[in-house]
Amino acid sequence: MEPSLPPPSENPRSATRDPQLEDSRLLPALYRLTSVAGRLDDSRAALRAMLDELVATFGADAGSIALVNPHSGRLEVEVQVGLPDETGPSGLKLGHGVTGWCVLNARPLLVPDVAIEPRYIAVRPAARCEMAAPMCEGEMVLGVIDLESDRVGHFHPADLGLLERLTLEATIVIQHLWRRQALQAKARQLETLLTTGQSLVAKLESQELLDTLTRDTRRMLQASACALYLHDAPRDLVRFGAYDAAGHPPLPGGEQPTAVSFAAAALHTKRQVEFADVCSPGFASVADLPRDAGLHAALLTPLLFEGEVLGVLAVFTDRPHRFDNDEKRVCATLASLGAVALQNARLYTRVFQSEETLRKQEQLTTLGLLAAEIAHEIRNPLTVLKLLHGGLGLDFPPSDPRSTDVRVIREKLDQLEAIVTRVLNFAKAPSSLHSRWALTDIVADTLVLVRPKLAQAKIVLRYDPPAAPLVVEANKGQLQQVLLNLLLNATQAMPEGGAISLTLAPGPDRTAILDLADTGTGIPEAVRGRIFDSFFSSRPDGTGLGLAIAKRILQAHHGDIVLIATGPGGTTMRVTLPVVAG
Repeated sequence: MEPSLPPPSENPRSATRDPQLEDSRLLPALYRLTSVAGRLDDSRAALRAMLDELVATFGADAGSIALVNPHSGRLEVEVQVGLPDETGPSGLKLGHGVTGWCVLNARPLLVPDVAIEPRYIAVRPAARCEMAAPMCEGEMVLGVIDLESDRVGHFHPADLGLLERLTLEATIVIQHLWRRQALQAKARQLETLLTTGQSLVAKLESQELLDTLTRDTRRMLQASACALYLHDAPRDLVRFGAYDAAGHPPLPGGEQPTAVSFAAAALHTKRQVEFADVCSPGFASVADLPRDAGLHAALLTPLLFEGEVLGVLAVFTDRPHRFDNDEKRVCATLASLGAVALQNARLYTRVFQSEETLRKQEQLTTLGLLAAEIAHEIRNPLTVLKLLHGGLGLDFPPSDPRSTDVRVIREKLDQLEAIVTRVLNFAKAPSSLHSRWALTDIVADTLVLVRPKLAQAKIVLRYDPPAAPLVVEANKGQLQQVLLNLLLNATQAMPEGGAISLTLAPGPDRTAILDLADTGTGIPEAVRGRIFDSFFSSRPDGTGLGLAIAKRILQAHHGDIVLIATGPGGTTMRVTLPVVAG
């Protein structure tokens, strides 16, 4: 820092003024400066308009408004008049030059003759006289307004005092404009967040969701690039999920161990992590860092869902940058929305997989039912054949060739009966697969699978569990198949949305009663008595096996399913199961 030299006329209050002349220029200039905030919304355009007004008011030949960069601590020219391009105090250290001295000391400065001023830094060869005033907000200096003239002594102490007063007004005007722009930006951010949130929740495909999240994050923060790292916790690996950048540079492929990943710090701490410059040598060995020399600062935000880190959202800027609290909050909000949407997409995938599994189980059960029905139909005539054959008295002597034929017929009849018996026994649910389960847990696990599908179908689910657990001896998978079938049937009965109510309570004679009620259109009266028949369906795309299978499963568990009520207001089905001691 240069030593502070006593400037000429640095205190305008000690100089001789012409109050009448000052006031004649002050009031019109104040009015025009104040009107800038009402006419212009862009802060740079407002600064330019205010500088033009100041140059005209003081008859200056050149001028500039420079602001302090909070990240670098240097003065950077925002607008200028009459100065050479890419020159002036841009990037000037505080304390250097006339403008740097004003900012460092928070005092105005008048230099009648720059040729004898050691603090002057030549920018424009024709400049002969200069004055500058700091833009102050309390004790903090935001920038400086600088005016130059081509004539020695053009500015007087009274001019410096007037410039100080006008600079104060210009600072107030630009601060109001900055605040208004900040509020408008926050309003746009809030609107974008709402739009992005709605868009993310509606995405069912995981890749589409990830692409949307990275794209919207980059645009909202006006960043150069945005990457999304996905975390595979069971294998402790990290891979790129999506990337959005203006240039789309090639990305490193494959998976990386979490410990050596660029996202490792955010994954381990479960907090936001900021890097000032990822182009520094310390990041050269990071394999999954985007290879783009134009990326510098980075902000990493974990995607957290119920304490689990699903991934990391990384935002990159094209210059060294310190992310402020607003930017961090926006990233955290987007990451939270992304985590919820990603978890929803995974649940949707599980639901669809469960539906596919259910369909396959239905097909297998159908084959089993068909085999059982065929075996049952074969057994009746087979029994008749055996009885008639045994009553024919075909006891031929051993030497008679017909005795061999009779023996073969008897053996084949026994073989057919054995085959029929095995088929019928196979169709029964093996009791060895039964174990004790809390019925509340079976219902809760099933609802986890269908909640995303119900939300997509605009169906509200209400579930009233019992105060005490109800334990059943059952095959959990088969009971879940029954519940899934009933819930999906209820969903199909409400194509425009509605409500499903589940009530689980103890019943008489040590039973558990589960009532499932929907607000659908009901079952037509003509088919109510046949809804549990095999291969009967009121829907063109139905198999007619869902309720038939459900009834057979429940009867195999010594329970039952019945239709309690149906009509235009909805349908209620009741499942009954025996309970055992807990």
